[in-house]
Amino acid sequence: MLGLPKGSLEESTKALFAKAGWKITTSSRSYKPSIDDAELDGRFIRAQEVSRYVEHGFFDCGLTGYDWIQENESDVVEVCDLIYSKASTQKSRWVLCVPEASSVQKPEDLAGKRIATEMVGTVKRYFAQKNIPVTVEFSWGATEVKVPDLVDAIVDITETGSSLRANKLRIVDTLLETNTKFIANKASWANPAKRKKIETIALMLTGALEAGGKVGLKLNAPKAGLDTLLKALPALRNPTVSPLASPEWVALETIIDESIAREIIPQLKSMGAEGIIEYPLNKVVF
Repeated sequence: MLGLPKGSLEESTKALFAKAGWKITTSSRSYKPSIDDAELDGRFIRAQEVSRYVEHGFFDCGLTGYDWIQENESDVVEVCDLIYSKASTQKSRWVLCVPEASSVQKPEDLAGKRIATEMVGTVKRYFAQKNIPVTVEFSWGATEVKVPDLVDAIVDITETGSSLRANKLRIVDTLLETNTKFIANKASWANPAKRKKIETIALMLTGALEAGGKVGLKLNAPKAGLDTLLKALPALRNPTVSPLASPEWVALETIIDESIAREIIPQLKSMGAEGIIEYPLNKVVF
């Protein structure tokens, strides 16, 4: 059984699995998806709950944030990192924030104050470790708008910081960096058949993510200028070089970052390369 995150990560998770080779289909109100793999059954639930259900064995494996593993103090196997989201491919941060005009400059300045967050357990442990007495209350959402009228500070998640800036908030400290993780139940991980399937899923998901932002490149080049051309080619690995019917020419195939393709292709053309083909990638497996 596979636990999948419902909500903001749902569509990007389905897209990632599609790129990895699994088609996940859902209806608008269903939490039970259809997966084109007879060995897989899944459920969409809130990411906040996935790690608990994996730990307790309802799910053999699942996708959830490192933050919720920590918040729930779940005892699970962290199989691999999957850094993706609806907004970016960067890690997110849970940050302690106050209004821009606040006199608070460090966490100690919040002694005796009230803080709102969805990560109550994590925030309580953070302040307890620093021996700072505060009141931490659960926030049901729209946490940014609660300061300064309802609370003195908040702990909220941010990827780009745009929402914080829009609400005129200032970061005092970072409590936790987080990203999506693929996790497994310990008993399932100890089962050879289940572990093999979990490792297969992990391999294909990470391969799909590795392919993001990269493209394949094929070209023909004069053999006489091959050394110079290879020095100019920023390959992910050493390019594959194959002979052609003409002994004076060779064929090259490699993987490069998509962002530099527009610069490198004209350069390769000026160095005598011909028949240059750029193509998209679904997976890159090391």
